[in-house]
Amino acid sequence: MSPTPTRPAHAIASRVEDHLLHTVGTAPAKATQTELMQAVSQVARAELSQRWVQTQAADRGARARRVYYLSMEFLIGRTLSNALAALGQQDGATEALGAHAQAMEDVAACEPDAALGNGGLGRLAACFLDSMATVGLPSFGYGIRYEYGMFAQEIRQGAQIEHPDPWLEDGTPWEFPRWGVTYPVRFGGWVEHVDGKAIWRPAGEVEAKAYDMVIPGHGTTKVSTLRLWKATAPSHIDLNAFNTGDYQRAATAKNEYENISWVLYPNDSTPAGRELRLKQEYFFVAASVQDLIHRHLGEHGTLTNLADRVAIHLNDTHPAIGVAELMRVLCDEHGMDWTPAWAICRNTFSYTNHTLMPEALETWPVGLMQHVLPRHLEIIFRINKEFLEFAAAFRPGDDGFLARLSLIDEQGERRVRMAHLSIVGSHKVNGVSKLHSDLLVQTIFADFAALWPERFTNMTNGITPRRWLSQANPGLSGLLDRQIGHGWRRDLDELHKLAAHRSDPAVQAEFMGIKRANKARLAALIARTTGVQVSPDSLFDVQVKRIHEYKRQLLNVLHVVGRYQAILANPNGPDGRGWVPRTVIFAGKAASSYHTAKSIIRLIHDAGRVINNDPRVGDLLKLVFIPNYGVSVAETIMPGADLSEQISTAGTEASGTGNMKLALNGALTIGTDDGANIEIRQAVGDENIFIFGLKTPQVQALRASGYQPMRYYESEPGLKPVLDAIAGGQFSPDEPGRYRGLVDSLLWGGDHYMLLADYTSYVNTQAEVDALYRKPTEWCARAITNVSGMGVFSADRTIREYARQIWRIEPKP
Repeated sequence: MSPTPTRPAHAIASRVEDHLLHTVGTAPAKATQTELMQAVSQVARAELSQRWVQTQAADRGARARRVYYLSMEFLIGRTLSNALAALGQQDGATEALGAHAQAMEDVAACEPDAALGNGGLGRLAACFLDSMATVGLPSFGYGIRYEYGMFAQEIRQGAQIEHPDPWLEDGTPWEFPRWGVTYPVRFGGWVEHVDGKAIWRPAGEVEAKAYDMVIPGHGTTKVSTLRLWKATAPSHIDLNAFNTGDYQRAATAKNEYENISWVLYPNDSTPAGRELRLKQEYFFVAASVQDLIHRHLGEHGTLTNLADRVAIHLNDTHPAIGVAELMRVLCDEHGMDWTPAWAICRNTFSYTNHTLMPEALETWPVGLMQHVLPRHLEIIFRINKEFLEFAAAFRPGDDGFLARLSLIDEQGERRVRMAHLSIVGSHKVNGVSKLHSDLLVQTIFADFAALWPERFTNMTNGITPRRWLSQANPGLSGLLDRQIGHGWRRDLDELHKLAAHRSDPAVQAEFMGIKRANKARLAALIARTTGVQVSPDSLFDVQVKRIHEYKRQLLNVLHVVGRYQAILANPNGPDGRGWVPRTVIFAGKAASSYHTAKSIIRLIHDAGRVINNDPRVGDLLKLVFIPNYGVSVAETIMPGADLSEQISTAGTEASGTGNMKLALNGALTIGTDDGANIEIRQAVGDENIFIFGLKTPQVQALRASGYQPMRYYESEPGLKPVLDAIAGGQFSPDEPGRYRGLVDSLLWGGDHYMLLADYTSYVNTQAEVDALYRKPTEWCARAITNVSGMGVFSADRTIREYARQIWRIEPKP
């Protein structure tokens, strides 16, 4: 794979000037940073457009087998810097901006993050599209063109406040409206059966309009397409109502339909919110299925070979309704018999599971499904009937076995199990780390694995080194280029060559100098967003991810409070050598209806307010929360981290990708043996990672024996004063009982994620972190070893494995 040729700087400069004048409409000499961002984006957009046309023509000409990746989220972040790198236009664009006395970093920062995702699920999907293009897979990602992200997070008096995130408010230069690509999507109504044929009589219809974003490959002219769907009402307003002055009624139909693509993950704590989310899922799946079938028929003229030329991948259960939708299209719209249609369906779909927690597996009430998608419910019932007949023959007379397998949960309110639909309707099901995939077939999907052991496999997640090292950490990237060459950007296994330099004093000095500069940049971000001044010379201890009880941010807070109490009790440190200065950094969003997670955010702020302003502590301990976490914020945090907190209860985290990004940028991991932490430990060696706490079998055994958290509260030194301080209002004197419920959930509510059981092991391991940090040469050697061991966690490797083992497509060199 040859590197992308670099365009002459003067050619790019002249094109920037041309776009400033003719596209942006401003005098080049007076252009603002935002206008310069728009002009440089247009230069890159023009070449991306050319590559898109060439790629699509080549794929059509080859009648290529394509992968269609269906996901509710694509957290792509900012596009400009990544596009320039892929196109080989970085130097030219930097020089062009220099002529306007502007820095590339400042201009690129004017671009808003594309608010098309929330967390790891969406970021993984974005990395995968980058890798699909880079390894040459004919590919489309399909999702929703959200006008607003989930929310923009503000912190007010320590509490999370949600605001709209209007990322499209001023438009974006990166989308290509496909005016001729529009499909109807229908909802509600009823089903008639006439002469053996099902006829769906929908009650409403919305149009899905296509907008493309082009995802460039690196070291290749191939691109992937991210096709996003916008919902529009068939007729925009009721003109008669408008002309009579009833303006609200005039816009009702428009709003009812177009709200489908307004907001990522509407609050589903209300019936209306749940209905909207189901409509969102069906909306983008129905449009995507119509689009891919239209393309397939245009190239092949028949649907009998659909499974041979098309691979549809379900990224979690949000697009699972696609199984029923494809059956509806094949049988109802194209007249195919059920049996061959079902064979095509099963051989076309594959499914990635992202959770081990049964409560997180998506289900929908049968009544809601009947109301929104009556024909699909009929299809699901038939799939279930035939599947259970098959399963009954496998284990005759075992009603419990059939109840566990059923696509319909009959306990209480009848619900459709979307994970079960995904498994039954797919030919391959994968987890996202070795531990996760093993546990899938041992626990929540054990019955399915008994039926179809060959259907389950593992695909350990990966990340793109282009964004998460080359773009996010140019200093470290430059060191790698000088020491091991440039090939690591497209073959991350090349990083292993760095291990030979782990003890080289010159390499260590440069490595730590780069880390210090990245920490200074992160400290500036902290000061700008929180007002707290932190020292880049302190240990930067980072936990950044979605705020959720199983991620155990609260365990981290317990350690911080315990450390604060210990500093006050013994200013000279436990061994008389003083304390290692530490800055503990959190970032992440809590779902708007998730009250416990929001309470944890507030506790972080309340504890930070006390600790950060206590003169007895000074710079020995700081606690900060960076608001509105997203991709661009992560690009500053990851390179500046010393310690990566990956502390979920063993057996709950499917994989994680933040752990990979942090280690790739030279952070050491403190974590449980969970998710991909296990594979990171295997890649870097036990001595280069800090593992603590119960392992998955121990967690299971402790639960089975009757876990009693009060025993730990009473017996573990240091734990009782920490919980008493939080519950007693030391950090919330204005409302002493603010965190009583949070502590009670640990002591009396069962401590479901076993924070108290792991607390002492965690604190003791943090002491090992301090001891190593006092030895900068040894710390640096281990950090370099972490970077050198990250080659296996490239998304390029992951995508090649998906292509060969699941999608049956050979990547093109």
